[in-house]
Order: sequence, then C-alpha cells, then structure tokens
Amino acid sequence: MKTSLVRVLLLALLCALCGDSSAALAGKRPNIVFFFTDDQGYGDLSAHGNPLLKTPSMDRLHREGVRFTDFHVSPTCAPTRSALFTGRHEFKNGITHTILERERLTLKATTLAQVLKTAGYTTGIFGKWHLGDEAEYLPSRRGFDEMFIHGAGGIGQSYPGSCGDAPGNTYFDPAILHNGKFVKTKGYCTDVFYTQATQWMDAQRKAGKPFFAYIPSNAPHAPYNARPEDKALYAGKAPSDQAASFLGMVHNIDQNIGKVLAKLDEWGIAKDTLVVFMNDNGGTAGVPVWNARMRGSKGSAWLGGTRASSFWRWPGTLQPADCGVLAAHIDFFPTIAEIAGAKTPDAVKAQVEGRSLVPLLEKPAGTLPDRIQVTHLGRWPKHSDPNLAKFSMCSVRNSRWQLISPNGGAEPKWQLYDVKADAGQQTDVAAQNPGVVKQLAAAYDQWWSDCQPLLVNEKVVGPKLNPFAELYWKQFGGGPTEEDYKRMDPTRPWPAPGGEGKKKKAK
Repeated sequence: MKTSLVRVLLLALLCALCGDSSAALAGKRPNIVFFFTDDQGYGDLSAHGNPLLKTPSMDRLHREGVRFTDFHVSPTCAPTRSALFTGRHEFKNGITHTILERERLTLKATTLAQVLKTAGYTTGIFGKWHLGDEAEYLPSRRGFDEMFIHGAGGIGQSYPGSCGDAPGNTYFDPAILHNGKFVKTKGYCTDVFYTQATQWMDAQRKAGKPFFAYIPSNAPHAPYNARPEDKALYAGKAPSDQAASFLGMVHNIDQNIGKVLAKLDEWGIAKDTLVVFMNDNGGTAGVPVWNARMRGSKGSAWLGGTRASSFWRWPGTLQPADCGVLAAHIDFFPTIAEIAGAKTPDAVKAQVEGRSLVPLLEKPAGTLPDRIQVTHLGRWPKHSDPNLAKFSMCSVRNSRWQLISPNGGAEPKWQLYDVKADAGQQTDVAAQNPGVVKQLAAAYDQWWSDCQPLLVNEKVVGPKLNPFAELYWKQFGGGPTEEDYKRMDPTRPWPAPGGEGKKKKAK
C-alpha cells in the first residue's frame, strides 16, 4: 500500500511539474511588448525571403520565437486592429471601413487593454490607434493608461466626419496627442514613437509593474516619407522611388526594434518579457520586390492580402519553432489574456470568437481542431445596403480550402483553391469539389447573417469637424480655414457660422 501511495504521489508531482501547455504559461504575467507595423506585408522582411530588404532585428524575433506560418489578419488597417483587441471579427465590432465613422470600435466591446488591467498591468499605446478619434473612442477611455497617438489612419490624414489627424501634420516633427494634450515632437515619426515607448517602459519596470507596451507605428504606410539616409540604402536598387522609400521606412522600424530589444537586455528583463511582432494586412509598395509567391495584396481576400507575420519571443520560456496551425488576429486577445492571468467575465468570454494559442506556444508541433475563417474587405458605399456587397472581395476557408468571391456583389462568384497544394492560388477547383463549395458557402451565409445586427456604424452621421483638429485649434489657437471646411464637410457653407473661420491657414 505504501509503495503504491508513493508511486501515486510521485506521478502527481511529475504531472504538476510538467503540466499541460495551458497550465505552464497561464498566469505567468510577463511584460508584453507588441510591435505592430502598418502596411508591411508578409514578404517585407529578409527572414521571409526578401532578396533586397535587410531586417536583422525582425529576423532575430523570427529566429528566436515561435513563428505562426499560417497566420491571418484582415485586408486593411482598422479592421485588423479591432479584431486583435476584442477577439472577434471586425464586422461584429461595427467596423466595415477605415474612415467615415465606420472605423469606430463599438463602445459595447471590451478591449484587451481593459482586461489586462484586471491582472495588474499598466498599459500604453504609442503610435496608430485608428479605432475612433472622438473622445469616448480614444484608447485613454478603452483601457490604456498611457496614450501617445496620432489621429485617423495615418499622420496628416483627414476625412469628412470624425476621422482626422492634427492639421498639417507630417512624418517629421509631428504633433502627437499625449494623454489629452498635443505635444509638438522633434524627429521622424517612428523614432518618436519608439523613443517615447522605451522611456515609458523604463519607468514601469523601475516601478515594478508588469506592462503592456503597444507600439503600432504608422510606417511604412503611405505617403512613403522615409528618412533620407534610410531611403538611400535602397535608391537605385528598388524597382521604383516609392519602393525605395517604403523599404527605407521598414529599415528604420527594424532599427528601432533592435534598440528596444537591446534595452530589454540592458535592463535585465528580457527573460521576463514576451515580445510579439505582427503586421496588419497584406503588402503594398513592397509587393513588386517580393510577395512570398502569394496572390493578392492589401485590400484583397487572397492569401497575399491577409497572411501576416506572427512571431512570439520569450527567452527561456518559448522554444523557437514553426507552427503551421491556421491562426488569426482574433486569437491574440485570448492568448495574451491567458498568459497574463487576466479575468474574463462571462460577457467578455461571449464576445471572444478566437481561441488561445497558448497550447501551440508551448508545443508548436501540436494541433488544434480545424476551423472556419472569414474575410471580407467591406468598404461598400456609405449608407448603402450591405447585402449588395455581401459577396464582394470575400472568402471563407479552413486549413485546406479557400472559397473566394473576389468580384461578386449581391450574388457570389465563388472560386475554390486547395491552399495546401496550391499556395499561389492559380487553379480554381470548384467544379471538382461541389461538396466543399456547398459546405463553406453555407458557413459564410451563417456568418453574414450573424454580423448584420452588429453593423452599428452604417447609419452614423459624423461631427462637422474632426475632433483632433478641433482639439488642436483649442490648444494652439488658429482655426478652420475654407480649405478645412471643404475637406471635412463639403456641405457646410463658408464663411462658417459664428465667424470662427480663417481665410489663411493657421500655422
């Protein structure tokens, strides 16, 4: 009896020490640094075979991390960001565009930043938010303790309604909204964001607080304004001047990532820090150089429009390896929440559609049940019937098959590809596999029906002027010009009511 009892106890102790993958990582509460780039495609780094671009820091994350090789995001910016921070598809967050109030993350959603705070994290964002510029939508109201952002989807962008950056902003010396007040910075935008983030991380680690540092650079999004010394590295080598600037912008991001990694080593917290690197959609100006042999680019439902880098580095905890399981942006929320030991109330659990990748981070060679993944570009005309674009640039897939309708409308024009055998998507095999088409099409129809009640931004009428612009003028003086009114609200008469307009542009 005693011998049997000893064996049982030893077995129990062994199980406790080994544990399953979830138990091993759950609640370990590392610092989390999330590098996120804008419009850098899967092929825009040397670790993925780019013949021209050199990215040693990104390559280091690739080499030292768990690499999800079949990881997918949305075709454009704001949709991907909303999925990352809610764990569900962007349409169910009300996001069907990147402008015109349709980029606003529904206020009914709970964000990852809010959930992390239940685990004692302090949270900071440094760069591009793009989930609503009105006060109630800002990251400072969505769980972020530190906010250092530009407006709209890019520095200097402004559109009619609520989506717009500070007036006259450029990539050099931009005005940045820092915790409710604009600061006029000095330097190139990417350098500014990474420097601010590094200083903030240093303060948090000195205070002994676990931190979540989200660094979503606006680069290398257009306009392709690189530092001259970065562009010079590719001038005359890239296929166009635009591509040279784009590659230079990626080079600059890579340098900044390297500086952060060096600081983690210098501070002695590298082994206590999970670093994640991703990009937000398919390739853009770098596609002519290298697109990893994929079809499609940003704005498409082809694999080249959605496949993204996803590197997870945690020295001493995660073993570097490839993982080929079909994964997606909606998995980021539950994975990070589990590692952080965050509390997820039932309402939040019901919100999350993704699944935790923790078992795969622990055992990259493992498997998970197959899944259905849906992509839709959105972007139908404002105030139009979404059903008229139901089958426009959309797809539904599982780990083997992708059913795609690149140019349908109210009716589908389905094509089917075996992405395991035909990763370049060159041969439509719909006619040979009617059962697969029927099954995936039915899953897509159900998904579309589920989304319709949640498209809350479709009828929204935005404010007369961009909130960022109004806040900027309130702080620094000046005011809207005739050109501002024409750009932000073409229907509003000039001179503006109240006489607040200026004939010359405020400096």
